[in-house]
Amino acid sequence: MIANFFLATFMVGLTVTIHFIGLLGLIWLLRRSGHRFRAHEKWTGQGAAILFVVLGLVAIHTVEIWSYAFAYLTIGALSDFESALYFSTTSFTTIGYGDVVLDHRWRLFGAIEGANGLLLFGWSTAFLFAITGRMRTLEHDWLEPKS
Repeated sequence: MIANFFLATFMVGLTVTIHFIGLLGLIWLLRRSGHRFRAHEKWTGQGAAILFVVLGLVAIHTVEIWSYAFAYLTIGALSDFESALYFSTTSFTTIGYGDVVLDHRWRLFGAIEGANGLLLFGWSTAFLFAITGRMRTLEHDWLEPKS
């Protein structure tokens, strides 16, 4: 059980660090491209920026899920990469189908991945909400009557 806690602590720290660096990278790329989400900016430019952010978040979560999959393989909890990736994806997203299960020795580690994924998805949601909240295109172009 102690091995579960140490490994889980390491993986939570690793994935939180990956997430933090990934979000900083997305912000840096948006700023580098000159995106400030101005009200007068065309909706196509803002839409492209939002699409970029969403795809960036998918990439960040993919790295985190694959990190857990490699951990399952490294500790021998799962025997092949496809099973490890599938289990990691269903655990990280908290779907947990239950058709692939861990040995009782590693169940706690799998459960902590689910809690970690839930928190990181929440962080991503807050980030995406903050970015889209800065968009004023819908208010400006769609909701205000044209004169």
